[in-house]
Amino acid sequence: MDLWRKTMDKKKKKLIIVIAVILVLAVIGLAIWFFKFRGTGSASGKNVVYVDSVANLAGLSSGDGLNGRYSGVVEPQETWKIEVSQDKKIKEIYVEEGQEVKVGDKLFTYDTQDSEDTLNQSQIDLERIQSDIDTANNNIAELEKEKKEAGADEQLSYTTQIQTAQNSVKRSEYEKKTKAVEIENLKKTIANADVLSEIGGVVKSINKDGTATTSTGEAEPFMTVLATGDYRVKGKVNEQNMSSIIEGNPVIIRSRVDEDKTWKGTLTSVETDKPESGQNSMYMSSGSSETSSSNYPFYVILDSADGLMLGQHVYIEMDNGQEDHKDGIWLDSYYLVMDEEKPEEAYVWAADSKDKLEKRKVTLGEFDEDLQKYQITEGLTAEDYIAYPDDTIEAGAPVTRNINDLSGQNDSDEGSGGGAEDLQGGEGVMPGGSMDGGMDAGNGVSGSMDVQEINGSDEGGEAEIAPGDDDGADDAMDENDVEGSVVSPGPVTIEGDGSAPASAGN
Repeated sequence: MDLWRKTMDKKKKKLIIVIAVILVLAVIGLAIWFFKFRGTGSASGKNVVYVDSVANLAGLSSGDGLNGRYSGVVEPQETWKIEVSQDKKIKEIYVEEGQEVKVGDKLFTYDTQDSEDTLNQSQIDLERIQSDIDTANNNIAELEKEKKEAGADEQLSYTTQIQTAQNSVKRSEYEKKTKAVEIENLKKTIANADVLSEIGGVVKSINKDGTATTSTGEAEPFMTVLATGDYRVKGKVNEQNMSSIIEGNPVIIRSRVDEDKTWKGTLTSVETDKPESGQNSMYMSSGSSETSSSNYPFYVILDSADGLMLGQHVYIEMDNGQEDHKDGIWLDSYYLVMDEEKPEEAYVWAADSKDKLEKRKVTLGEFDEDLQKYQITEGLTAEDYIAYPDDTIEAGAPVTRNINDLSGQNDSDEGSGGGAEDLQGGEGVMPGGSMDGGMDAGNGVSGSMDVQEINGSDEGGEAEIAPGDDDGADDAMDENDVEGSVVSPGPVTIEGDGSAPASAGN
């Protein structure tokens, strides 16, 4: 019986081991299938490649798709902020918000009643101090006279009394000088009760009750006057994109209403010591939760402000020569693949009529060394779509023009762009170009957009999206263009149906 039981136990153990091995092999096989075949949804098994419009990349549509934009507002060169001491009271205000003022105009007047009462009392005190000094000096003179006639045993007593009186005079003299300064200041305060405008301009704000605060929580000045005349443009840049703002670089100011209306200027300063942060300065990035981010103001001095209005909202672009329009198609050199054996020949990766990627030969014209752009004389039209020539793409790969096809990416793929790189609540920047569509919350960039800009209000307020022209164009936008980063033209690919990781080239 025991032998039979031992034999059965051995068989059970062997059976358990066999089942365990089968389960392990099944798990390994399932894992291999998951990682190898899960994302391969296309018939060819090739990566889906993101392509962009030649019209957009070549700047043939509205604006230039590769020039980042920041939102800005026109403000005066000079702003006069009038602070009021807590120990002073306002008697009367002679102006109101929005009113134009000239140099010398009366803005408001202080209540000087307390100062006048203090002045009267101080003058009485000064007279008393002077009387004490006169009395002490007379007493000293009398003691010195008596000392001369006194005996030797009384000399020490008189000397002590005289020195005490002299010290009293010194203290009173100091009191007299202090009181005289106080009286002089009170007289100036009363004489300068009327506050006159030091600049010609417009009264921007009046903080009558003293409760108004800035977006950063600081108390607003009692009154702010904006100078009229020369204007400047104030923009904001996120800390992630500080490297793109370089003092002394030329910029283009573009009207939000009329894209063809522009002004030239120069970046003059970035106030890195005045960060603006808070709930409106949060950005999201792949693989992380909300992260604090700061915005910094920067300023542009205009060559000419003709046609601009105070408070007007505009776009700020780095001047990369995009206003110097050239005839034909001009592409950045990094979109072209040169033939090492035949340098005069080049090709691009373009979408064919069946939305498959093909290696297309193009004929080159002139080369702009300043902009690093080639003129394309044959092989491409403005209606074509091309991809960045990454080493991972190949002929016959399916293409997509819709950035939404990149949603749901697996972050484990190397080089993953992770969707919209930074969605900034403060001053972000989007590329120009004719790109229609909009943005769905939480889904990154939706469709294609016309001059889509993600930016906060000029006081760090809610993010806004500049409206597109909604002309039905099918242009799309590279995911790295979000948040005002330097535009990266690298390709974005999805394996299969988009459920596998995406990879961003460059």
